[in-house]
Amino acid sequence: MKSVRILIADDHELFRRGVAAELVQVPGWVVAAEAANGRDAVALAAELKPDIVVLDLTMPELNGLEAARMIVSAEPSARILILTAHESEQLVREVLSAGAQGYVLKSDAGRILIAALQALLDGRSFFTSNVARMVLDGYLRNELRDDGTAPTLSAREREIVQLLAEGCSNKDVARGLKISLKTAETHRSNIMRKMGFDSLAELVRYAIRNKIIEP
Repeated sequence: MKSVRILIADDHELFRRGVAAELVQVPGWVVAAEAANGRDAVALAAELKPDIVVLDLTMPELNGLEAARMIVSAEPSARILILTAHESEQLVREVLSAGAQGYVLKSDAGRILIAALQALLDGRSFFTSNVARMVLDGYLRNELRDDGTAPTLSAREREIVQLLAEGCSNKDVARGLKISLKTAETHRSNIMRKMGFDSLAELVRYAIRNKIIEP
């Protein structure tokens, strides 16, 4: 029997280890690695090429949504399950757009996590009950888009928003993303102008409101 290799990424160590302990009870399932932030999750996924990646949404350095986008871009065959405490129509739209196939609330994990992962292994999608109801009710039909009036950020800009909201300086951003200081400063200026932010405090509030970081 071919083993199933799983990568778990969550910044709460006790929760992460609890999930790992549950999953290894399934014959043939192996937790190949654990990560405490999204950036490490991306690196480990590239290195280990796990069958399934379980991602929390709100993690330091790089949130689960951006990590999912990067993992799917590098490994289109990767099956990704978002395991989170957060639930909203907007988040579900973003998760599906990022290429994840599953969305489970942490409050439901004890009952349905193994079934969710098995569904992904079988090539099916899996949504926690409330999210499934949203899909069936048509909220996500045709990947509903904004009406075009709201500004949107690129993947790189969202990365920078998270780092700035976490307290990183322009130099920290440049170092972390391996870009020049001038490029980091330009990105920051573009973000502030595009989003209409007058201060870093507004950027932080935006990041909290959109679950890019936790308050």
